[in-house]
Amino acid sequence: MVAKVARLHYQRAGLPGFLRALTGWGITLAGLALLLAQIAQTPPALPEGFRGAVAGGVMAALATALGAVPVLVMRRIPAGVQGALLGFGAGVMLAASVFSLLLPAFDTAVTRGATDTGAALLVTAGLSVGALMLLALDRALPHTHEPGLERTVGAVWLFVFAIAVHNIPEGLAIGVAASEAGTGNAVATGISLQNVPEGLIVAIALTTAGYGRRLAFGIAALSGLVEPVAALAGSVAVTLSAALLPWSLAAAAGAMLFVVSHEIIPESHRRGHETLATAGLMLGFVTMMLLDTLL
Repeated sequence: MVAKVARLHYQRAGLPGFLRALTGWGITLAGLALLLAQIAQTPPALPEGFRGAVAGGVMAALATALGAVPVLVMRRIPAGVQGALLGFGAGVMLAASVFSLLLPAFDTAVTRGATDTGAALLVTAGLSVGALMLLALDRALPHTHEPGLERTVGAVWLFVFAIAVHNIPEGLAIGVAASEAGTGNAVATGISLQNVPEGLIVAIALTTAGYGRRLAFGIAALSGLVEPVAALAGSVAVTLSAALLPWSLAAAAGAMLFVVSHEIIPESHRRGHETLATAGLMLGFVTMMLLDTLL
């Protein structure tokens, strides 16, 4: 059904179809611009964590759209480049999980009175809960891990849907980190960096399946809009109970680690460019580690 609606949306009827598509995307972009303007005028009375969560989530969503832009002008992106970009995203998420989520979770637990052993057990439990939640979500929702070089149209849409769903833990991580002084900017920046190749890969997957470039760009951009919503939800949960902060940080890390191992790394190796993917992962990890230190 989704594929049928997508085909109906993409017009191939010359100038009239182009104008209809252009008008639709113009209205969408105008709506996003108004949303950003309203966010910029957020009342100062709004808690700092909320503002940081919304700003970080919007930045991550815009990064996804930015990553999809090349598909509008480039005919083909080599598989090796795709693998390296995905590896870079995986490295960023790995470093963010360790330096921006797990370590702050441990420190927060100790600050709240836990012993080192108790804090380690709390972080372990929180990480496990986050990973198990993503495992349950992965089993409950339609999904694919097709190993072949080319995917069917249905498999491509399942992959796009999976990316959109797995943006939820990234958004939650942004929202939770925004409530922890010193980690919010680094997490939001790191996730935004890894969203750039993610948006590109989604757009490429759709064009490979035969969809038009404008439609591929639009779907890739829309896939990132779940992040501001999830970021706000994470910030609200932590604000309601400060005791949830170490648990939430650890759970967000567990969810992100699950996504890296279950989705991004297998996808980066799917076309046989493991060396490039690994090099990208190392570069992404170092980049995020430096960002976490500098921001």
